[in-house]
Amino acid sequence: MTSTAPATAPPARFAGLDGMRAIAVLLVVVYHLFPPAALPGGFIGVDVFFVISGFLITSLLLREQVSTGRVALGRFWQRRARRLLPALAVVVGVCSALAWVVGGDVLVDLDAQVLGAATFSYNWVSVAGGGGYFAAATPELFRNFWSLAVEEQFYVLWPLIFPLFLLLPRAWMRTAAAFALAAASAVWMGVSIAGGSEVTRAYFGTDTHAFGLLLGVGLAFLLARVFRVTDAAPAALVATTSDAARGPQWRPVPDAALVAARPRWVDARAARHISGAAGVFALAGLVALAMVPQSSTAATFPGALLAASVLSAVAIVAGVWPGSWFGPAIDVRPMRWIGDRSYGIYLWHWPLLVLAVAAFAPDTTVAAAPMWIGLGVLAATAAASALSFRYVETPVRRHGFRASMRLLAARVQGGPGARLRALGVALSGALVLAGAGAAIAVSPDETSAEAAVEAGREALEKALQEAPAPIAPTPSATDAAPPTTTEVTGDQISAVGDSVMLASAAGLVERLPGIEVDAEVSRSMWAGPEIVDELDAAGRLRPYVVVALGTNGAVDPSSLEHLADTVGPKRGLVLVNAYAPRDWIPGVNAELTAFADDHRNVIVADWSGAIAPHEDLLAGDRIHPGAAGGRIFADTVAAAVDELAEERREDAADRADRLAEILSADLLP
Repeated sequence: MTSTAPATAPPARFAGLDGMRAIAVLLVVVYHLFPPAALPGGFIGVDVFFVISGFLITSLLLREQVSTGRVALGRFWQRRARRLLPALAVVVGVCSALAWVVGGDVLVDLDAQVLGAATFSYNWVSVAGGGGYFAAATPELFRNFWSLAVEEQFYVLWPLIFPLFLLLPRAWMRTAAAFALAAASAVWMGVSIAGGSEVTRAYFGTDTHAFGLLLGVGLAFLLARVFRVTDAAPAALVATTSDAARGPQWRPVPDAALVAARPRWVDARAARHISGAAGVFALAGLVALAMVPQSSTAATFPGALLAASVLSAVAIVAGVWPGSWFGPAIDVRPMRWIGDRSYGIYLWHWPLLVLAVAAFAPDTTVAAAPMWIGLGVLAATAAASALSFRYVETPVRRHGFRASMRLLAARVQGGPGARLRALGVALSGALVLAGAGAAIAVSPDETSAEAAVEAGREALEKALQEAPAPIAPTPSATDAAPPTTTEVTGDQISAVGDSVMLASAAGLVERLPGIEVDAEVSRSMWAGPEIVDELDAAGRLRPYVVVALGTNGAVDPSSLEHLADTVGPKRGLVLVNAYAPRDWIPGVNAELTAFADDHRNVIVADWSGAIAPHEDLLAGDRIHPGAAGGRIFADTVAAAVDELAEERREDAADRADRLAEILSADLLP
């Protein structure tokens, strides 16, 4: 189909952008649904989206400025609202209602999350609420909305700043200004990371993560001359394809006047081939980056993100270049289908993943979701985004909010079939609103794991206030003998642990009064030797040392050796194994068992075996025990200490018997 567009023709659809959107959303979806081996760096897809948005919005603003002499801010924001809000409202409503049905930790801070989504400030709400440790175990239901918030803030602010860029007399000045701001944002992210800022703050912050959007802005200014959108007359358009769902697809007409108005080399065959090859290399670079695991250093933040943004810009140039084969090649029908629905796919996939894991695989986390969960969520995401695109997003984008409501009302007054469908839609909407309202109303402020840890902390503080634990001197050669009874009291035990021990503190002080507990959140075995050394240097290390530091990472044998050396032969060391839906836990427990088998005065407290039949006593993260689970932890520790004391008593008795035999032999004539 080829026809001259009328004066009121819609803005051109840039070739390749649908394909780029598809690539971006596929990177993110695979990264989230099939962790961690598939695409460990697939989160760079968000930066691809940012560059596309910066380029497209600026190009549309330039086109409107040229064709009308001004930018109608009201109409611009209205178009953005029609594009973004319908799907957003549906996802928030449906997923909030489902969260109410599932219950548990998926409801945590849901009220703040919905507020952040409604006010385009989700990234800042998430940063202010703090993430990190507990967010990894129980992620926010709408955490993926952070990037939408960054884009929405850009949509609000950029049209206001855009006229200031037009005051610059040359296109290269506008391009340079945008690129300079992008560089400043990237440097600011790197400085923040190098200065010790939280990765979440650097990654979610609009100021530190605006470089992709600004690269897109600079790219639009740079390519303005290619499409001549800065001329007094807009470029002519032709409709190249058409279908009922998408309407005509408009592309710039490379007529003689237009070609004459831009540099001749733009339309040269070599330029087309070079741009296409550059696009292929850019896509290959994006895939390669997506296969590189992230780090918490400036190499990733902003290194990998900035590289992905630059590669995205190259791919966009290759796609929109006049006469290039690259854009149509990545806009093949399947990719175009995904690209059209990429917004909905991005919205739906993460909340559905969180809900599916909570409902069907509560013994794992989203970071280790099984393959069948990922496949199921992928199918549900495709179905939900397709339905939303057809029945919600497209009608509102074409007709507007009020006209869409009038069409729905007209169906109620139509025939029986149309009336039944309309009433079904209205009833479903009412149920969703009721469920979402109930979910927001009962949304707790903290996860069950946080509540368990806080209860343990309060129990420790209360125990210290009521009966401060006495300081036990370091055993010497004269007092190193084990107790004559196997019941070891709390005042003979020093305990060092992580948040699991902290959550169990109430059980420990109840079961072993006088025990000294030093436990904190996010502590790993690497911290153990230093803490035990400090207790030893202060003369506070007791005859029995309990260490529970296997939850938060692999165990290094050198750390265990250091612990054993500090504890020494005159004390006993109890290593508590770990229980958590983490892939390193089996290795940790095997390492602890092997170490205990090879060393005297060392024993393993089998917390994993004790709590496995009682998962219902753990918090929603399947890691931290509640009150009853904490008592099982304390009983497990007490039993291991008593067993070690019995072994030491028997060993001491054996040594005494052997010594007596030797002395008796020496006394015989």
